[in-house]
Amino acid sequence: MVVKPGLRERKKQRTRQALIDAAFTLISRRGYEQTTVADIAEAADVSTRTFFLHFPAKEDVLLADGEQRIELALAVIADAGPRSSPGDVLVRAFTEMVTHNWEHDLASGLGALRVKLAATVPALQAAMLLRLSAAQRTLTVALEQAYADRLDPIDAASAVGALTGAVVAAALASLDRGDASEQTRDAMLRAISTTGRHLLAADPGQR
Repeated sequence: MVVKPGLRERKKQRTRQALIDAAFTLISRRGYEQTTVADIAEAADVSTRTFFLHFPAKEDVLLADGEQRIELALAVIADAGPRSSPGDVLVRAFTEMVTHNWEHDLASGLGALRVKLAATVPALQAAMLLRLSAAQRTLTVALEQAYADRLDPIDAASAVGALTGAVVAAALASLDRGDASEQTRDAMLRAISTTGRHLLAADPGQR
């Protein structure tokens, strides 16, 4: 049974989304450095204090919902049966993340803006690298624990790293050539499929 969030939680979600939308709009028009936290809060019709209740810093509003994507991937790993191929499960987990990313970030243009700013804003670049590293570590540990009898830490880390690198590289190449959001999504999914075939071939469970 799906439990709907209460009124307070729905209000919190609406405020969070309003801040994300305001940040995207203002930064797209003015630029990152020219947009302050106070500007974003005012555009969302909330106080600066409310902004910081939702996001620790300005760069964090552009990296919103990353944790939700990781939770989706973790759920795929947790729900897979012990007889499932670790490589196949990891491919499904990454596919789930990319699909969610497209629906929430790429289609809206937020993903493209994030990548563009990361090339010029050191604070955002550092925040993205830290989160990417933490996400890889989280997925690696989950995969290793789910298949402790079939994967050692090196196998798990290599598989997660290979897929992460492939997806990021494909997204950057697609965005650099000016692809539409659907094309960027398809490029990322293609990278998962291509890299995943090699993971499956090397999967100890398939030998």
